[in-house]
Amino acid sequence: MKKHLFLLPLLAAAVSGCPSNTLKTAESGEKPDLLHAALDTTVAPGDDFFQYANGTWLKNHPIPSSESSWGIGREVQNEVYARLRQTSLEAAKSNAAAGSNQQKIGDFWAVGIDSVKADQLSAAPIKPELDRIAAMKSVAEVPAVSARLIPLGVNALIGPGVEQDAKRSDQMALYLWQAGLGLPNRDYYFNTDARTKNIRREYLRHVAATFRLLGQDSVAAQANTQRVMALETALAKSSRKLEDLRDPYKNYNKMSIAQLNKLTPGVDWNAWLTQLEVKTVDSVIVGQPEFYQTVGRLLKTAPLADWQAYLSWQLAHTFAPALSRGFDQENFRFYGTVLRGAKSQRPRWKRVLDMQETALGDALGQLFVKEYFKPEAKARYEKLVKDVSTSFGEHIQKLDWMSDSTKKVALGKLQKITPKVGYPDKWKDYSSLKVDRSSLAANVLRANQWRYRYQNNKLGKPVDRTEWGMTPQTYNAYYNPSNNEIVLPAAIFAVPGLLDADADDALVYGYAGASTIGHELTHGFDDQGSQFDAQGNLKEWWSKADRARFTQRVNGIVRQFNGYTMLDSMHINGKATAGENIADLGGIVIAFDAFKKTAQYKEGKKINGLTPTQRYFLGYALGWQGHQRDESLAAGLLTDVHSPPKFRVNGPMADIPEFYEAFGVKPGQKLYQPDSTRVVIW
Repeated sequence: MKKHLFLLPLLAAAVSGCPSNTLKTAESGEKPDLLHAALDTTVAPGDDFFQYANGTWLKNHPIPSSESSWGIGREVQNEVYARLRQTSLEAAKSNAAAGSNQQKIGDFWAVGIDSVKADQLSAAPIKPELDRIAAMKSVAEVPAVSARLIPLGVNALIGPGVEQDAKRSDQMALYLWQAGLGLPNRDYYFNTDARTKNIRREYLRHVAATFRLLGQDSVAAQANTQRVMALETALAKSSRKLEDLRDPYKNYNKMSIAQLNKLTPGVDWNAWLTQLEVKTVDSVIVGQPEFYQTVGRLLKTAPLADWQAYLSWQLAHTFAPALSRGFDQENFRFYGTVLRGAKSQRPRWKRVLDMQETALGDALGQLFVKEYFKPEAKARYEKLVKDVSTSFGEHIQKLDWMSDSTKKVALGKLQKITPKVGYPDKWKDYSSLKVDRSSLAANVLRANQWRYRYQNNKLGKPVDRTEWGMTPQTYNAYYNPSNNEIVLPAAIFAVPGLLDADADDALVYGYAGASTIGHELTHGFDDQGSQFDAQGNLKEWWSKADRARFTQRVNGIVRQFNGYTMLDSMHINGKATAGENIADLGGIVIAFDAFKKTAQYKEGKKINGLTPTQRYFLGYALGWQGHQRDESLAAGLLTDVHSPPKFRVNGPMADIPEFYEAFGVKPGQKLYQPDSTRVVIW
């Protein structure tokens, strides 16, 4: 997954407020030149290419107080919000037919924006579930009550989910994953640095404050906070680290229900799965067996009061943003300010649009693509996918470290990668989802339940390989190893302030070809994706010698990124981020060879003093144009399998000879690495 921190409208859409800086050539007249306008020429490209490429833009676009990070997409996202807001306002006034998408969009918006009603209701929308938790008479009821909460979107103890079987991609399987934590991951419970210790202290404050909002006095709130922390710490202790979750074999443990019952003595999984609305299954895939052993132990040893506190907290935590002002602001104070560094909360209407996107994304997507994704844009990027894929095949054929037999299979896998560009041919059907004006929380709850049941209903049915896992208005993209596909939503091709027709090939090949298309294609051959075959099955298709040579190269990129330090003493986790770093490097070198076939590259004409090759690398850097607060950066270093944006630019550039040549990088400059230490994979 590419993973950007912002959303964008489309490159093909007209955007107001284009920058005044323009590019000038004899043939083209005046056009906006975003690449030249963003440069910070006080910085040498060989010392810090990210800053050189983006420095002026960063200086002119400080992070707003309501945000923990800011990037080019947030600038245009305000335009998108404005349009979605207008769409929602019109839907709310339209008196649309009951059950129609327009009625659902309108009602979701109308009750969502009504903060007075939310304040009047306070915690009433979740009171039935709170009462259910309080009414428990014994720990034996915990599985049933958690099974009631999980479909509502609550992170209640365990993580069931229906996905394609990693080893049989033509079948849907039930997975059980580690879950149940209120902090982002296990490291937050055990790291001893001052930053994390402070976050733990603030977390205890936050949990206690939430209990007080639920009506508990300070003594009860403190006692229940300690109960929550004790349970979550026990779960965290048996949770795997971020890097360990990336091994597809170690996280694939298929077992029968009888074996699962044996793994967790005293737990009746037949009953629990029935309560979880799971159809009859004869096997499950347990991601982290040691976690479920701990779940089984805690269900025998932890007292009822601990479970009541824990489940109440997880319920309130889940729905806090959709409840009254007190819950919403306290949730933001911890998760927005303490964890991510935002200074003030975003406007309510934007937060409601985000919730509406989660609940009704495909309904909004249908409206989005009609207005913003023009046929000529779709055709351009479908061609770009073909060009980059062809280049990847040429790279595979030329590899000096891979045997001919493995190359043949690799080329076969590449040829079978299905590209999905723009938007799906079939949209999700929301006819069974009830949306009304009773409360925002009720709509969020029902939408979560709809999504859970939608996924559960796939058990026992043929795999729908046409389905999309993202909406077209999402500024992101992904490679799905089980389908052997790359999915490229329409919005991922956007550049704010620039029409598609005005974007030169160098920018497009760097921005879309390298950082998105080439990146996602390379995921099929990174340290994780390379373990899946052309049919999407977890199956070794490499020779042992080729796998060893590949692993040696992967270890090189792990060492490289382990060496990057920020925030005084924090390091990038080279092992956890290896797949993304491989995809970044692969995307750049593969798309560059595709770009070399274009007329712009062959003509070699400069634009605003920049050569086509320089503009290509700047186009790639444009994709990571943004910055983030220290709190957000620290959180990402612990929880994200993606390196920080600065190092997604500087890291791979240090390995690419053509970059050195284009910008005259010399020994002694900070990015310079000797030939012998540069990483070469694809």
